Amino acid sequence: MILFLLSYLAGVLTIVSPCILPVLPFVFARAERPFIRNGFPLLVGMAVTFAGVATLAALGGGWAVRANEAGRWIALAVMAVLGLSLLLPAVGDRLMRPFVALGSWLTERAEKRSRDEGDVRASLLLGVATGLLWAPCAGPILGLILTGAALQGAGVGTTVLLLAYAAGAATSLALALLVGGRVFRAMKGALGAGEWIRRGLGALVLVGVVAIALGLDTGLLTRVSAGSTARIEQALLSRIGAGVPTNAAPADLANLPVEGVMPPLTGATTWLNTPPLTTEQLRGKVVVVDFWTYSCINCLRSIPYVKAWAEKYKDQGLVVIGVHTPEFAFEKSEANVRQNVRRLGLTYPVAMDNDFAVWRAFRNQYWPAHYFVDAQGRIRHHHFGEGDYEGSERVIQQLLKEAGVQVDGRTVQVDARGAEVAADFAQVDSPETYVGYARAENFRSPGGLARDTIKTYAAAPLQLNGWSLSGRWRVTREHADLQDAGGKVAFRFKARDLHLVMGSGRAGTTPRFRVRIDGQAPGADAGMDIDAQGMGRVDGERLYQLVRQAGPVRERTFEIEFLDPGAQVFAFTFG
Repeated sequence: MILFLLSYLAGVLTIVSPCILPVLPFVFARAERPFIRNGFPLLVGMAVTFAGVATLAALGGGWAVRANEAGRWIALAVMAVLGLSLLLPAVGDRLMRPFVALGSWLTERAEKRSRDEGDVRASLLLGVATGLLWAPCAGPILGLILTGAALQGAGVGTTVLLLAYAAGAATSLALALLVGGRVFRAMKGALGAGEWIRRGLGALVLVGVVAIALGLDTGLLTRVSAGSTARIEQALLSRIGAGVPTNAAPADLANLPVEGVMPPLTGATTWLNTPPLTTEQLRGKVVVVDFWTYSCINCLRSIPYVKAWAEKYKDQGLVVIGVHTPEFAFEKSEANVRQNVRRLGLTYPVAMDNDFAVWRAFRNQYWPAHYFVDAQGRIRHHHFGEGDYEGSERVIQQLLKEAGVQVDGRTVQVDARGAEVAADFAQVDSPETYVGYARAENFRSPGGLARDTIKTYAAAPLQLNGWSLSGRWRVTREHADLQDAGGKVAFRFKARDLHLVMGSGRAGTTPRFRVRIDGQAPGADAGMDIDAQGMGRVDGERLYQLVRQAGPVRERTFEIEFLDPGAQVFAFTFG
């Protein structure tokens, strides 16, 4: 329910986002008509089509994306016809004839009706076309919905959340349309300028078509941040996501509810530190299932506690299972996971869940997520995100007591170091930021990101949470590949810690890099993966801690320069 409400609210905020601008001319083209027969059907068609296209994108992968692109061009053609018919009625009549012959009589009928009347079906058709154009307009919460759908498989829940997002946007557009309609009617009554308004709307529609055809709706407009809602949405998202513990342990541990039966683990592709485990083998044991992935900073900060629980209670009947479910493609590599399991000192069983089968079986949504299973194989508690470690350990102790085991009532004390140290969330004002174009936000280099092609980028002035590239890079859906030595990435951030997920795109190479903070060597503010002069190497595909501010936290400009080609950059995280 919380995610549903947040999705709706995120949609409402779309009205003040630049990415909605290309849609507005199409919506206000109906502003002078009665709302119930024109504006309302248009918004319904737009919302339903948007939710349908987004669901297909989550369900079908690449072919759905191609279908969406085809739909956009079809919609652009429809919008261009509408714009010309508004701007030049005589030309519009001739352009409409092929559509009439093909069965598009709804649009022609809408144009020929009287201004006091409207055509519900024509407005609905216009809404469908507008929905196809609006589908690429996405913020962080919409990204979370689509990511969840991709991981768990699209279903009714995904569609409901997408409809909530679309309904929120339609609500704000409806309010604007109602007010706009009154303004339009007042203008017409005072100036008698109905025909010029009609032509002006036609011109705006054509401008919108050109903007979308050139990619300005997802490029320039999303970079004009005066009205951007990304930061607002990110704040909302933080209420349910990383860094904020959810479902803290209850005070009455003696009456923990039964949340269901532990699902099978048969979907795991590989097991580390153990032969494959089954739920039957685990019966009689208290089990903690930890969903994690090794480049996730939130997972890394919870691992010291999971390790300590496994060590303290292993002789008293506790089994900890780390389910490694990858976020990036390189995390599917068994060699990479084995290396990081050793590096992190994990000795308990780790199941590689490359196909997200175990993730879906638990109906999980978060990294990290902890599920607590009693000796009878029943899930009795779960916790998403970081925090409430003492409460989680009390749950373990309670489940062991129920199994007839005497336990030490004290809780573990951990000595976390480096990236595993708990974040100072009170001072974090920078969100997780992806470099790949599939989820990139706040990119500021001139010209925007070029998808899957090599481009020479230039640095740009940065405000808080803006970032840029310089040098020759090829940006893919997941990451950016550096082509030549000397390439740089800059980020304006505010947090105690800055981490960057990196790797090498050339086998056997370890690209060197140098970090600067506000143009200077980091000195005492150096993270664990660089020295005081800011020097370091990309020695594998993982998360690197590059900044840990020793003094007061304030806005800083981070810059990393790669002295060798071949580096890959995936995502920034903060703590």
